[in-house]
Amino acid sequence: MKIVLVLEDESSIRSFVVINLRRSGYEPIEAETGEQALELLRQNPDTRVALLDVMLPDIDGFEVCRRIRAGDSRIGIIMLTAKSQEMDKVTGLMTGADDYVTKPFSPTELTARIDALYRRTGAAADAEASCELVQGPFRLNTRNRTVEKNGQRVKLTQIEYSIMKLFMDNPGKALSREDILNSVWGRDYYGELKIVDVNIRRLRIKIEDNPTIPTYITTVWGFGYKWGA
Repeated sequence: MKIVLVLEDESSIRSFVVINLRRSGYEPIEAETGEQALELLRQNPDTRVALLDVMLPDIDGFEVCRRIRAGDSRIGIIMLTAKSQEMDKVTGLMTGADDYVTKPFSPTELTARIDALYRRTGAAADAEASCELVQGPFRLNTRNRTVEKNGQRVKLTQIEYSIMKLFMDNPGKALSREDILNSVWGRDYYGELKIVDVNIRRLRIKIEDNPTIPTYITTVWGFGYKWGA
């Protein structure tokens, strides 16, 4: 069963999303408050993707995202943001979201985003042969989709893990933002290049000794990033 949490306090939007998800083969569970959404996730631990609206009557979507990430790094999270609220996109990604969709959105775009995220958080790990990549202080296990630094587990989202693996598969190679976007989000991704930069910033906070002076993920100005562990 492909469970998707839909957290949206406006019933008309929530019903629209739920109908389209059911048509696409998903089993949506609905919440109109942040606390209700968190309780539903506790009751449905097999949920693989969560859609979180930002503006809610109790706690905002960012706080819901933070609380989910505090206990689960594997679930895929998509924020629903207003088109004019640029900072909402960045804030959502920095609090642990994997993607964002701006309102108003088409059902085709939303379903495509969910499909792509569901694939990344789904059975890919089971299908991949087990191996380890070791570079510098980092050890990446492809079976468990985990990363350790100096023997200590680094808690990464599935997007962060995918970026990390891409870098470790290409040590010393300059990767453009387009390369990273296509490899991690897929060539049919609808979104913007800035999602790469925000996720790199988030990943640096987790793996760098000093994120303001990165030594593992360095910037190739005007092009992209390079892995140097």
